[in-house]
Amino acid sequence: MSDKDKDKPVDHEEHEEFTEEQSKDLMAKFDPEASHRTLTGVLGWISVIGLVGFSVFQLYTAIFGVFTAQLQRSIHLAFALGLIFLLFPASKKRVKDKKRRFQVAWYDGLLALVGVYVGMYWPLNFEELVFRVGRLTTLDLIVGFLAIVLVLEATRRVVGLPITIITSIFLLYAYLGPYMPGFLQHRGLSIDRIIRSMYFTTEGILGTPLGVSATFIFLFLLFGAFLVKTGVGQYFNDLALVIAGKRVGGPAKVAIFSSALQGTISGSSVANVVTSGSFTIPMMKRLGYKKEFAGGVEAAASTGGQLMPPIMGAAAFLMVEFIGGGITYWEIAKAATIPAALYFTGIWIMTHFEAKRIGLRGLSEDEMPNRKQVLMKIYLLLPIAAVIFFLMSGTSVTRAALYAILTSIIVGAINKETRMGIGDFIDALANGARTALGVAAATAAAGMIVGVVTLTGLGLKLANSLVSLSGENILLTLFFTMIASLILGMGSPTTANYVITSTIAAPALIVLSVPELSAHMFVFYFGIVADITPPVALAAFAAAGVSGGEPLRTGVNSAKLAIAAFIIPYIFVLSPELMMIDTTWQELLWVLFTSLTGMISIGAGMIGYWYRRTYAIERVAGVAAGIMLIYPEGSTDLYGLGLFIALLVLQFVIKRDDQDKKQVANA
Repeated sequence: MSDKDKDKPVDHEEHEEFTEEQSKDLMAKFDPEASHRTLTGVLGWISVIGLVGFSVFQLYTAIFGVFTAQLQRSIHLAFALGLIFLLFPASKKRVKDKKRRFQVAWYDGLLALVGVYVGMYWPLNFEELVFRVGRLTTLDLIVGFLAIVLVLEATRRVVGLPITIITSIFLLYAYLGPYMPGFLQHRGLSIDRIIRSMYFTTEGILGTPLGVSATFIFLFLLFGAFLVKTGVGQYFNDLALVIAGKRVGGPAKVAIFSSALQGTISGSSVANVVTSGSFTIPMMKRLGYKKEFAGGVEAAASTGGQLMPPIMGAAAFLMVEFIGGGITYWEIAKAATIPAALYFTGIWIMTHFEAKRIGLRGLSEDEMPNRKQVLMKIYLLLPIAAVIFFLMSGTSVTRAALYAILTSIIVGAINKETRMGIGDFIDALANGARTALGVAAATAAAGMIVGVVTLTGLGLKLANSLVSLSGENILLTLFFTMIASLILGMGSPTTANYVITSTIAAPALIVLSVPELSAHMFVFYFGIVADITPPVALAAFAAAGVSGGEPLRTGVNSAKLAIAAFIIPYIFVLSPELMMIDTTWQELLWVLFTSLTGMISIGAGMIGYWYRRTYAIERVAGVAAGIMLIYPEGSTDLYGLGLFIALLVLQFVIKRDDQDKKQVANA
């Protein structure tokens, strides 16, 4: 630590640990999924039975085979709607009466019952509905209308306003087509047609997004719940401490490492921030990082967890269905590997340079966990290794998730502390189902967006308008698509985020013959980094809540640290080698070398420090050299490498001159 920092008085209040109660309050503020009721008595038992029943249904169909699409998805929806209205209040304001704390209002109980009926309408009338083939009765129309309204309200409660507003706008657009200006105009759809399409086909609420939620995503969220019960979440922090704690600026690197791992079991950037940030941010502040920088590190790293294979916030499974054409999950995970590695490498490098710039140390031996004990528990990572192994070996996604859940139970049984009893097993089933409620609501709402886009041809219209606006210039089209994805991704959970951006923004790139995988990955990246991009940067604002820093500055810091996420998507669209598409091993090794070198150069330029403080011209040259190195093309690699070496030499020459001057002055 620098002398200047040593002389500063320590603000003990500022460095207090973040309590579990504070974590819950912050989650409830920034993550609607966390603001659920705590029910007691009969209602508590009903909610637990409903949640466990939801998990049992999903496990049963995963083991013995899923039902017909309409049945599987509608039963999934029935569980979700009933439980959402039971567990999530209409307003975040909680009832403070101790005698009836957090109990259910009568209208929520009614909505829960109606939600279950609406969801079960398909199973109860399946043969009749199929026989009538779209000829709807008055009761059908009423149920369909209720389904739309209930999905919107459930989404508002458990996911938030942004996606609810977007979905409502799309539904209005479907009806008001004749009154739309310019290229947005279409013939318009009647209310009957909208209801029929939204609930009585597989092109709306019961569409592909909800289908993926009802099969793949639920099982992986359940897997995450079982991992938590085995203590893997805490183990991530301990392992990160052992690996990175004693390095320069250790706590920041611990945050990066643990958040990358936490992203494998969390489908929410905000949840990731609060879970790991309540441990890492106070540690960073104690060491000497500024509040806003500490919060920015955690927000950037936690958001990156959604980009990290093998789970990718469950968006990878949606990507398989949306892209189609025989693409496999493994191809998507492989394509995402190098970009994700570069993302976290960039954050790691910049935190390292920042620590050197302000003279920070690593953790002391007293602050470190027992290495031997931590490494003896390395077996706790076996469930994650199992997922990767089964997916790589060609096992179906459903089976891979089932085997991973079984592996987590077996691994947990090794140690008495993590061995699961009947109560733990029930808790895991209930917590997994509770986590899935937000995804179910979001994917049901997103299905309506997809349905409207399909019915009105809006996707192609927007794509053509973006291409026209950019004059068919690929770079301008990428820029406009990036802006659209950032706006559409604000405040949406990962799964809905991807559905919306891939439906509305990706077609513009596909029109210009960009490979589908590159186009989908491009919009996915920018939809995700909306969580750390001001002005609506929920993950950064949650991190500011933990650190006590100024929210907007925290957002700026997180966006700066995540600079790789703003550069790399352009590169893998323009040059797919970064996604390991049609690449030899020799080309891949060269791409890795130049890309990692480029991230070092960009990191030094962004922070303003390398082996010494850098001048403004060096910072600009460093960023330019980094971009040229990351772009996998022969001439730019050579120019970038030449500039990188020149800057490196200049760093040492000027540093040596400065040292010689100091020695002369001290002589």
